[in-house]
Amino acid sequence: MSPDVAFIAVLILRMAITAAFVISASVITERSGPVIGALVATLPISAGPSYVFLAMDHDAAFIAQGALASLPINAATMFLGLTYIFLAQRNNVVVSLGCAVIVWFALAYIVQLIDWTLLGGLAVNAVTFAICLPLMARFRHAKMPLITRRWYDIPLRAALVATLVGAVVTLSATIGPTGSGMLALYPIVFTSLMLILHPRIGGPPTAAVIANAGWGLMGFGIAVAVMHVLALRHGSVIALSSALLICMTWNLGLWGWGRRKARYV
Repeated sequence: MSPDVAFIAVLILRMAITAAFVISASVITERSGPVIGALVATLPISAGPSYVFLAMDHDAAFIAQGALASLPINAATMFLGLTYIFLAQRNNVVVSLGCAVIVWFALAYIVQLIDWTLLGGLAVNAVTFAICLPLMARFRHAKMPLITRRWYDIPLRAALVATLVGAVVTLSATIGPTGSGMLALYPIVFTSLMLILHPRIGGPPTAAVIANAGWGLMGFGIAVAVMHVLALRHGSVIALSSALLICMTWNLGLWGWGRRKARYV
């Protein structure tokens, strides 16, 4: 097998594996409501496989630098969510999602102009969550209507995420660790959920999923920071495994806390 054919075969396999993650998460989200759906959506469904595949092609220093670039991008994703939540209450998906994506890319452009440190990345996340979480709070509760799945829903979601993974893996050698880290954290799962759910169930219920995801993104930001530190000290395998464990433990903790509060309401 020629090197080009082998590269294409491996790339297709990587894209297919990631698409499978998204299909599973999408089904769970639609059937479980905004709270559980948000916890699933903030697991590293897209960024996780992207980083795993990057680690297969690059050294630990590359992964550490990529994680450092991803940290402030996590804050940009919070503002994407906040923008969508406010606009989705009264606007269609084109306006709501379109403006949210523009906000994300504008912030991403600003982020890439700055030489970030770990402390700086943590600080911008702390400020972002202090601003966004209170503003999202009143939109977290909405009734989730019964969803009738259309034939193209799952293929579309899978194609979105697979395309992102393909772009990250293919472009990583050209755009470097900073560009790869930013591209890996483009909120493709959020985007696909907005794109598919909004036309079918309306803006407010879809916005409720995103509003509930705020606390999950906080755990994701912590995981990215830990990944940066551990990659430098212990290598990519330990860093990526620890980041995944943090995300899962954090979201399980949020789920348990929510159930506990529900008992006393």
